Amino acid sequence: MPYEPLKISTEKPVLSWADHDLASAEMQMAKNVASLPFVYKHVALMPDVHLGKGALVGSVIATEDAVIPAAVGVDIGCGMAAIKTHYKADQLEGKLKQIRSEIEATIPVGFEQNKEADKMVTNWQNWRKFKDLHKGVQKLEVKALNQMGSLGGGNHFIEVCLDTENKIWLMLHSGSRHIGNKLAQCHIGTAKELARLANISLPDPDLAYFVAGTDEFAAYWRDLQWAQNYARFNRDVMMKRF
Repeated sequence: MPYEPLKISTEKPVLSWADHDLASAEMQMAKNVASLPFVYKHVALMPDVHLGKGALVGSVIATEDAVIPAAVGVDIGCGMAAIKTHYKADQLEGKLKQIRSEIEATIPVGFEQNKEADKMVTNWQNWRKFKDLHKGVQKLEVKALNQMGSLGGGNHFIEVCLDTENKIWLMLHSGSRHIGNKLAQCHIGTAKELARLANISLPDPDLAYFVAGTDEFAAYWRDLQWAQNYARFNRDVMMKRF
């Protein structure tokens, strides 16, 4: 699908691949982001773009020497995992109800979490870095341990699916659970406070940012990497159980 530049007056252009006409609130959000001086080249809108926190969900925002925590998002590291099996579709016949039941018994979903962490989880090397994370999450280590290997809610899913050759695939979509959300909220709060103290005028308070080379940028970057690694390993643990 070809893109089309949005007809708006901004610092940088907005290129849209959206599969729908943007509502006024969506247009304003795109304009707000494209007006920031550190946006690199252009803002891109993907087909399923929709309202988010400060920035549109489904927008791609490259920045230079700055990062916007709210635009990165609160489900840090949200992503997909998929494995092709050697099984074929006919082997699922009459077994779907049992398979779903066993998946739900093995992988906590929604607000549920594991009653205790298994060895694969406790052996994760990045737990040793937990003490270096933002002080606002230091009471959450046990919760983060018990949520490792759980799906969460919202648009997260576990799916048994088929390809064009009727081979069975295992696929799931999840992120960094409560710990990633809390880290994001802590840093968004810091960015907003910095903007207030510096009397920085922003088109939307949720577009508060950190500048490269500052302690706040370094702290966010450290926690961002940790949460992304947590999300990736969380998918690994679930996929192993799956």
